[in-house]
Parts: sequence; structure tokens; C-alpha cells
Amino acid sequence: MPVPRTTGTAVAVILLALGVPAVAASGAAAASLAVPAARVTSAPATVTVTGEGSAVAEPDIAVVGAGVEATAKTARAALNARNQAAAALLKAVRAQGIAARDIRTENVSLSPVYDYQDGESTPKDYRAAQSFSIKVREVATTGALSTAVTEATGDAGRISSVVFDLDDRRPLQARARKAAYRDAHAKTAQYARLGGHRLGRLVSLSEGGTGYVLPMPPVSGDVPGAGIGVAPLAPGEIRATAWVTAVYALG
Repeated sequence: MPVPRTTGTAVAVILLALGVPAVAASGAAAASLAVPAARVTSAPATVTVTGEGSAVAEPDIAVVGAGVEATAKTARAALNARNQAAAALLKAVRAQGIAARDIRTENVSLSPVYDYQDGESTPKDYRAAQSFSIKVREVATTGALSTAVTEATGDAGRISSVVFDLDDRRPLQARARKAAYRDAHAKTAQYARLGGHRLGRLVSLSEGGTGYVLPMPPVSGDVPGAGIGVAPLAPGEIRATAWVTAVYALG
């Protein structure tokens, strides 16, 4: 049969009958019915800052955009002239000590040149072109390479660009990130002192972005080769930047 439930008063009566004080009985009943109080905690104080850092380095490579272009009355003649000029360009580049892995064909083209008269267009000539990307691993020899290309190709030669860069950008970018982190840490330490706190642990860190600034190229556009190679070149410096957002706890 079901066991009847015992109330707090009934427990007190039973305990009195057994010689247990009623105060103890009521205390036991109260303990059995007590509910633990909720603990209220506040979120720890934090400070959030944005850190910015940069690092610079001298270029260790140059990427030269060079090519040849020839125009003739027939497509075959234009192709032959282009191929001859391209072979001369490659020979001159290799004579400068440029490895085959650092020479890449970027574009090869053949197109008609139209003559427009009385609203009609008719093919007049054919233009054949070929462009190359040449990586120069000795920056100081960039000018000599440009000179060699223009002398070997004559009026058919083109120097389209010279861009100074780093063969491996990662170490410079890592230095910029380190500078950004240090900037964020210094700012949080200052804010902690100003607020009368102790700087605690790093709660979170996120990268807001990175940047990479190359020197302005001294040569750009489709420029005929004659005379360009002897121009003095200024490599300048390369700058990498980074931004981070850091959250620190305050003690």
C-alpha cells in the first residue's frame, strides 16, 4: 500500500515522541526544504584596442616586362620578323646570366592593322608581338639587362615595366604582424595604467588586414626599347603593414 507523505509538523511530533527537541526537528525540516541561493557574477573588465605595424626592406629581385613587336604587309612576314626579334631578345637575356626558370612568355599575338577610309576598313598590315616576364635576381644588374635587350632587338624591342619586389614576402609580412601585436600590447598596457588596473591575459586577437606597398616602377607602359635601357633605376624600398584587434582582461 502507498506510504503516506510526512509533513514538517508531523516529523516534529514524531521526533518529540522519540525525545528529540522540537527545535532540531524544525531545523531539519527547514534544511530539507531549503533552496540554494543563485550566485550572481559580473563579467571581467576588458580593454579592446587596434594595433598597427609596418616593416620595410630593400628589394632583392626585379621583374622586367620586355617584348618585341613587328609590323609587315603579310602575316607571314610579321611572324618571321617577330620570331627573329624574340630569339635575339632571349639570347641577350640568357647572356646576362638569367636562368631559364626566370624567363616566362606572357603573351603571343598576331593581328591585322586596318586602314579606315570612307567608312570602310580594310587590312593594311599585320602586327605580331610577343611579351616576356624576366626575373632579375641581382637587382643591380637590372639596368644592364634592359640595355642588352634594347641593343639586341633594336626598334622591335619593348620595355613595358620594371617592378622591384621580394622573392619571398613572408618574412617581411611576419615582421609587420609582430610590430602590430606590440603596438596593441603597448596601448592596452597604457589604458590599464590610466584606469588603475593591472593588465591581465590576452582574451582574443584577430587580424584586421595586411598591406604590401611596392616601389613605383620607373618604367611603365608600352615603350619602345631604344634608349630605355641606359636610364638609371631606383629600387626604393618595400613596405608591409598589418592591423590587429586585441582584447585583454583587466585585473
